[in-house]
Order: sequence, then structure tokens, then C-alpha cells
Amino acid sequence: MNEKNYFLFNNSENPDHWKISEIILDQCKKYPKREIIEFINGPKWTFHDLKIKSLEKAQILKELSLNEGDNLTVLIEDPKEFILYWIACSFIGVMFVAINTAIKGNVLLHQIKTSKSKNVLVEDQFFHEVKSLVNLHKLEVEILNCKDLNDKDLLNEDEIILGKLSDNVCTMFTSGTSGPSKGVMMPNAHCVLFAIGTIENYNLRNNHTFYISLPLFHANGLFMQLLACIMTGAKAVIRTRFSASNWLKDIRKYNITHTNMLGAIAAFIVAQPPTKYDKDHNLEVIGSAPLPSEPEKIFRNRFGVKYVLPLYGMTEVNIPIYGLKNEIGNGRCGKLYEKYFEVEIRDPEKDTPVNDGLVGEIVVRPKQPFGFMSGYLGMPEKTVESWRNFWFHTGDAGIREKSGHFVFVDRIKDCIRRRGENISSYEVEQAFLEIPFITEAAAYAISADGGEGMEDEVMVALMIDNKINIDFDELLEKTKINLAKFAIPKYIRVMKEFPKTQTGKIQKNKLREEGVTIDTWQNKNI
Repeated sequence: MNEKNYFLFNNSENPDHWKISEIILDQCKKYPKREIIEFINGPKWTFHDLKIKSLEKAQILKELSLNEGDNLTVLIEDPKEFILYWIACSFIGVMFVAINTAIKGNVLLHQIKTSKSKNVLVEDQFFHEVKSLVNLHKLEVEILNCKDLNDKDLLNEDEIILGKLSDNVCTMFTSGTSGPSKGVMMPNAHCVLFAIGTIENYNLRNNHTFYISLPLFHANGLFMQLLACIMTGAKAVIRTRFSASNWLKDIRKYNITHTNMLGAIAAFIVAQPPTKYDKDHNLEVIGSAPLPSEPEKIFRNRFGVKYVLPLYGMTEVNIPIYGLKNEIGNGRCGKLYEKYFEVEIRDPEKDTPVNDGLVGEIVVRPKQPFGFMSGYLGMPEKTVESWRNFWFHTGDAGIREKSGHFVFVDRIKDCIRRRGENISSYEVEQAFLEIPFITEAAAYAISADGGEGMEDEVMVALMIDNKINIDFDELLEKTKINLAKFAIPKYIRVMKEFPKTQTGKIQKNKLREEGVTIDTWQNKNI
């Protein structure tokens, strides 16, 4: 294959064809015998297998009276079922509403209500819980059990709906750290652009193998990784749940060349004991949110990974910033993916651009029509709130350096003000995460003595290797290389477990509410 022609989907560079159903159907017709997916401890699928199995699911949905323009909410952990129903929905023009299988109770209830689906499709393990919840609150939705939907004919290919770029084909929920979770409605072009970004910035080709251990109910797993594989013919190797102890084994066994990680995953992998096989693999590229310099060095030096690419993005705005292969990240996000996006740093109060080197809010807009979300499902007021002056306001604080690199600073609401200085909780956290035995960190503001209206004090909560005895004064000395004096924490708390959202984000609001506890260490030098 020509070096530049690394797309197997021949129309990839023509946005008019950025429609999931068209892409999948085209690939299945042209490369039926190509093995495209392998499930760890499970089957292997060719493009032909993918098509036939998806057409069967599509017929099931049609017989349930699901039609073009309807929504289908799914609570499915098994990646095989998840993938097939996702494709089936695209074939019949139904919006696929993916719910995190870890959520429960009121959060789950909120998302089912918000999804506006007449059917909720769940795995058997979730059926009774969801059914009881729906019955208790008297929701007018039908709960369907996956195991009861089998042995149907295939949908006639003539009935497949290709749709439009603007069609909302998927909804994924944000984690809702500071409010109710919001359903992000994703048009065809938005979903495909996630994959295009991976393909172009990772240089993904049909002779590569992509290891997917992130959940498919997130855009990272489903679109950045799986759809990118479908479009290029790179093989997707899928593990249902991430396992730190199996990570290197999988990388070696399946000849993995590419993978994506989240921050916590990186910490768990780095914490694994070194082995003589750490460099005995074909892994070339890791994509991740910006890593502290120490873990990045470990992946490069201990594991011999050539490219550790930082990324910045969110479900709403795609991935507008990518790291460069020939650069060390050093905690930066990378540079603008200018082919498809515009990014500015703006004063969060005045909504005007700020100079390079100054902190402001990261705002983004696409160059490609329908390359962003179309809005929040059932929450038009939140959509309007996010879009101002033709820019999407991320709520993230960042810096653009004179070099063109972007640095994520913090969620704006998580900034700490102390001694007349604005302190990034993210920077405090990164300083502690540089220390090998610290696995997670959360920095946040605590009211200084004098109570409301006074300045903040800095508090940091840590999770550490339980075999380590902590000398807190010594610990602070190790952070001073990366922290200004005014950013040194007054309080440190070691925890066995962090309160987290269902998607794994630390709930700092709960830590703030707990304040200075009996097990909190106080820095007497401040």
C-alpha cells in the first residue's frame, strides 16, 4: 500500500462520506475476509462476521418497532454485544445511547429519563436492577434483556440507512462532577472525526494492532480506537476490563503496536514490578492525557515505547490538541490539530483572548461541519450555556505557550487562591505524582483560619503504596522542586480510597466538605 494511502476506507478524506453506517458497510463489502477484531479469551471476527452479526441485531431492533429517529438506551458491558447493537442502530437510523455500566441508583435513573428512549436494552446481569428502578419510579419505558433477543433473520441490506453527517447517531454521558450528568449528542461527522484524529496523528495503518482496554461506552474506546481500526483495517484487540497485571502480557501476546490510556491506568501499569520482558514487545504508540514527566520517562525508558503522545479533548469537542511524535510531553497537551479545529485561551469573565503564557479558559470550535456535539440531550439551557460568541467554553483553564504548545492547568472552579496567587490544583497534584510511591492525588482549597471570606489554604489527599512509611516533611521537600512556595500544601491526608463518580473521577466537592479531619497532617512551617 502506498505510504500516504493508509486509509482502507477509500472515501475517508471526503467528509461527505463520514457516516458510520456507510463506512462499516463499505469496509465489509470490500474486505470481507479481513480479520478486524479479536476479543481476549474470546472469538475473532472478520469484516464479514461483523456485517452478518450486525444485520441480525438490526432485524431484532426492527421487529421491536424501533425506527429511524428513535433512541435506544443500552446498558451492556460485553463488548461483543455492545459493538453489534451499536452498528445495528447505525444501520436503521436509531440513536445509540450508551450508559456506563457502573452507574446505579439516582444517576442511572437520571440518564434513563434523559435518554428519552422507549426501550432500554440491558445485559442479564443488570436486568432486575434496572427493571426494579424503572418500576419503582413508574417510568414509561420497556426494559429488554439481551439474552431474550436471539435467532432472528438478517436485515435486508437495501433497508440500511446511510443518513446524513448531521444525524445524531450516538449519545454519551459526561460524568457530572459538578451537576447532573449530561448526554452529549454526537453527529456522524463528530464520531468519525475522533477516528480520523487517531489515524492521522498516530499514523495508524492496516498492519498495526490496537489494544483497547478502555470502556466502549466512552468516545475514546469506541471512536478514537475501534472506529479508527475499522476505517484503516488495523486489528482491534479488545479486553473487557483493564487489568494492570495482564497489560504487558497482552501487549506481548497479541503483538500490539498502539494503545490509549487514562491517567489512572498509567499509574497502575508503572506500579507493576519490573520484569525481563518489559521491552520485549512491539508497542510503538501510547496516547494519553498529559502524563507527569516521571511516568512518561518510565514508559519510554523501562518499557521502550517510542511515542507517548499527550492529548487534550472531551466528548463534546473531540480531540483538538495532539502531542507530536518527535517531542517529549513534559506534562503539556501538545499542539493544535489545526486541520479541523480552532482553539483560543480566553479570559473567563470578559470572554476575550489572553496573551500567550497567561492562564485563561480553553475555548474550541470545529472547522468541519458537525465535527462537534450537536447539544446536550434534553438540556437546551446547558447547550446554550456552553456555546458563547461562537465558541464552545470547556470550563478548563489552560495556557498557550509562545511555541504553540498548550498546557492544561485546571478545571476553572478547582483553582485555589492563596496569598494573592492563583494556584492550580492540577500542578500541585502533578508535583506529588512525580513521587513513585504515590498513585493518586487530589489537591483542593480549604478555608484558612478565619472562615468564610478569608483566603484559601492548600490541602492534598493522597493514595500511596501501603508498604511505605511516610515522613511528611521529607515528602514536601521532594515536591518543592516543582512547586512555588505559595503552593506548598498546609494539609496532607493519606486515604485508603477516594470518593469517585461512576466514571472514576475524584469528587473533590466531597473532600472539601470533609475538610480537615482527625487523620490530616498539618504543615507547621506555614
